[in-house]
Amino acid sequence: MDASGQSDTPVVKNKVLIKGGTVVNDDRSFSADVYVQDGIIAQIGHDLSVPDDTIAVSAEGKLVIPGGIDTHTHLQFRKNGITSVDDFSQGTKAAAAGGTTMIIDCVLDNSDCSLVESYDKWRAMADDSVVGDYALNVAITKWDNKVKIDMEKLVHQRGVNAFLVFMSYKDKWQLSDSELYQAFCHMRDLGALALVHAENGDVIKQGEDEMIKQGVVGPEGHELSRPEEVEAEAVQRAITIADQANCPLYVVRVMSKGSADVIAECRKKGYVVFGEPIAASLGTDGTQYWNTKWREAAAHVTSPPLRPDPTTPGYLMDLLANGDLQVTGSAHCSWTTAQRAAGQTDFTLIPHGVNGIEERMSIVWENGVATGKMDENTFVAVTSTNAAKIFNLYPRKGKIAVDSDADIVIWDPEAIRTISASSHNQASDVNIFEGMEVHGVPVVTLSKGRVIFKDDQIVANSEGHGVFVDRKAHCDHIYGRLDARAKYLLPRAVIRMEHDGPVAQTAPSVAAGYQPRAPRPIRNLHESQFTLSGDTKQGDDDEIGTPISRRNRKPATRVNAPPGGRSSLNIFE
Repeated sequence: MDASGQSDTPVVKNKVLIKGGTVVNDDRSFSADVYVQDGIIAQIGHDLSVPDDTIAVSAEGKLVIPGGIDTHTHLQFRKNGITSVDDFSQGTKAAAAGGTTMIIDCVLDNSDCSLVESYDKWRAMADDSVVGDYALNVAITKWDNKVKIDMEKLVHQRGVNAFLVFMSYKDKWQLSDSELYQAFCHMRDLGALALVHAENGDVIKQGEDEMIKQGVVGPEGHELSRPEEVEAEAVQRAITIADQANCPLYVVRVMSKGSADVIAECRKKGYVVFGEPIAASLGTDGTQYWNTKWREAAAHVTSPPLRPDPTTPGYLMDLLANGDLQVTGSAHCSWTTAQRAAGQTDFTLIPHGVNGIEERMSIVWENGVATGKMDENTFVAVTSTNAAKIFNLYPRKGKIAVDSDADIVIWDPEAIRTISASSHNQASDVNIFEGMEVHGVPVVTLSKGRVIFKDDQIVANSEGHGVFVDRKAHCDHIYGRLDARAKYLLPRAVIRMEHDGPVAQTAPSVAAGYQPRAPRPIRNLHESQFTLSGDTKQGDDDEIGTPISRRNRKPATRVNAPPGGRSSLNIFE
């Protein structure tokens, strides 16, 4: 890599003509051929003039769409001494097989390394392995001055423009509300995007302890200890804190109706917030946590959990189609059954994460386009273009246009495939979408003009073809609006006519030497100054607050006043 952190991997020189397809962008669809040269889209139209050595690829009857951008992955993730089974090579191959040409992975290091050191570690794992392009977001799991300095280096020197914070995983990654506010303010000053994993960590910890205490140790305890309400509450709190800091917010892993509703309502009120449902929350539900086969139940453990309400996936898809939610990720972090078995007798020890990197686009097509909830242009928006705009990759990514990267997928909307662990391009032995039949599959996937997937096969020797993509801060798509709002809402003093009348003299201030009089002792109002002895005289100042029994007074006089009789005491005497 060069000094700027940008990969120096050379672009493969190639010439490809994609003929006969329908180009689909987020804003329109049209019939055209697409000519690619040296990794860049060079021409779009009909009857194009191209060199004789150009490779022709037929897209007759197919859609030509921008390569998918998966906004959320955890490849080669290490936790509690084990590493997720899909590394950067296997994971990006699976992505390409699903029509995704770029991933944004998350640097989430469980070691004591600094943020910059962790970033460098991730680059070393990925640079020579990725099949398609990639970028990195960085997780903030503690808050101090060193973290602030490292964030500045990552933004200014390493091409990072988004940071992830956690409101859960108490005593591990969770930040307090005060720390969240400080982190959001710093991200705003850097022009970065704040990503948040929103769950109420304090409540979850109590819930987990209670489940274990009651003997609920299986995967169902995971969902029961993290109910939908603690997700929705945290989303509302995160949006409020980010708004006070005037920082744009992106909610990862939207898993419930409640949290999605909070995002939708806040967007209607003008908050700058984006929502990311994932393949799992759009394609399946949490009823599997009660599956009597532990293997199947444990495979669905992720956080926030899938919700047992079977109408949740359709509800989230409705909001995605209508623009209330904006992008789709996979949160891909895949484990084998043997790795998950570490939590066989304690659900809190099951490693969190599900698959989705390969299935994401087909699931959105099947449950979105095939059902009539969204059109092909919205499909492109929520699987590619919106992500490119939010993460400052547009129009290099997310668009079929001249001078854009030739990350292109030839998509067959009529093709059908059945998802299965026996045929997927991942290393895990389970697939949470097992047996699901989907319409819409990629036929050919190109990364910067090079074919990396064709005929249901990953093209050999594709590892290392992808490069790290530097992302600049202060993305106009989100900060243009924020900056305008901040300027509009800037407090302004009221311009008034000067008062030309008389001005009263005020009492001397404390600063001028005035000393306030010492307060009188506080009187106990429960004690009366009245006595039956006839002594109604107020005591001296030094007697105020002194119990009556200790003051100088006449002896008490017995009152002989039987019913109907009269007293022998004359109190006026």
